[in-house]
Amino acid sequence: MYTDPIADYLTRVRNGIMAGKKVVEIPASNLKKEITKILHDKGYILNYKFLDDNKQGIIKIALKYNPTTKQSAITKIQRASRPGLRKYEGASDIPRVLNGLGIAIVSTSKGVITDKEARRDNVGGEVLCYVY
Repeated sequence: MYTDPIADYLTRVRNGIMAGKKVVEIPASNLKKEITKILHDKGYILNYKFLDDNKQGIIKIALKYNPTTKQSAITKIQRASRPGLRKYEGASDIPRVLNGLGIAIVSTSKGVITDKEARRDNVGGEVLCYVY
């Protein structure tokens, strides 16, 4: 059993990219679904599907690669906050990832949003992960 489901989610995506997989299956939760939607909206994954298996459900993620170079759209996906050391930031202190080229996914009182949206809405929260 794993104690950090978000780290497991990120590791499954990372391992799928390193193995050159087209599709990755991940056990679902509402937080993971929101992270998946953000990754799709920002163009880091090709597509996703939420499947119901009469338990907790499954998220199928189609990974995105450059057709000519076969390089993934996700260069690095890294956990920021973890169960042993939570990382909370105010709206003005949320870090810029790769000088604004990457995104930080933040869990706020307004839901799970990107760092740019959090700064725009002037809300802080728990920094879940960095993607670039």
